[in-house]
Amino acid sequence: MFDTVVFDTLSLAFEEADLLPETGAILCLRAEAVPFLMQLPKDRLTCQNSFKPDHDALKAAGFAVLPPEAESFPPAALTIIMPPRQRDETRALFARAMRDAPVGGVVVASLPNTLGAKTGEKILAELAGETQSLSKHKCRAFWAVKTEDWNAQLADEWIAFDTPQQVDGGALWSQPGLFSWDRVDAGSELLADSVPEWIRGRGADFGAGQGFLSREVLANCPHVESMTLFEAEYRALACQKKNLEGFTNWTSHWADVTKDAPKAEFDFAVMNPPFHTGRADSTSLGQDFIRAVAGALKTGGTLWLVGNRHLPYESVLSECFKSHEMLEDEGGYKIIKAEKPKRKR
Repeated sequence: MFDTVVFDTLSLAFEEADLLPETGAILCLRAEAVPFLMQLPKDRLTCQNSFKPDHDALKAAGFAVLPPEAESFPPAALTIIMPPRQRDETRALFARAMRDAPVGGVVVASLPNTLGAKTGEKILAELAGETQSLSKHKCRAFWAVKTEDWNAQLADEWIAFDTPQQVDGGALWSQPGLFSWDRVDAGSELLADSVPEWIRGRGADFGAGQGFLSREVLANCPHVESMTLFEAEYRALACQKKNLEGFTNWTSHWADVTKDAPKAEFDFAVMNPPFHTGRADSTSLGQDFIRAVAGALKTGGTLWLVGNRHLPYESVLSECFKSHEMLEDEGGYKIIKAEKPKRKR
């Protein structure tokens, strides 16, 4: 979620540089359902976001939204980009935007200075050549016009890198932009080592990412009947298929678990909950995950959780479970076991 000053700066650039075309399609990549979008002509606007909460919010607001798997975009006179956090994903998104824009089309983005505004403009300049920019509110809006001599070869290289690939010496299939994309996350690895081999029944993995935790459970816990993976970032699902290749007792769902989690369905759950939304830290998101997983567990169910040591999860664990205990405190992470979710009467 971007701060409102990012959109204020973008709006100012629209006014001063006359970026909004009178006719033609408008495309917004990694769009968020924010008031800024309401200022654009809705009948000409198409949005894209593969993150389920944002995708659903855009649809609920009545915007035309591309399917989450879309990596080719309709040609647009104006393409607006809300750059993601990770550099390689950002490069590929800018490359796809430039590739699919018509000659003469404008590509524009905005970022806070503290979150890589100059780097973002440099990425666009490497593709487009000349860029223009406007700075305000400690943010920068920057844009370029696609010309015949744009750097299509570099775009192809950046797009080719933005695919599922083996990382960490082959230990994991992952993709730029996913959490801990280029290595096995140390917290998840610690949790995988802490889950006992004797667990049994139907399990769930909330915020499953590339599927590492589910793979380790299925590989090392012979009494587990099945694993159900829930992940909000659609791009992770292709990596799950590769990481869980060879296992048949698992299913995956593109889901916002804070809204769409099932009720009283699982015997146990494993979880390394997220603690940021887009570019912004959000401690409450992990707490919402705990509430969601408590509702999804059966009465006698157990949660195995890893979190950064400083994250305040204990109070919500007490709110949602009859008991919980810290099993390990190592390397800046804590492993917590919580049992028997409370039911509201």
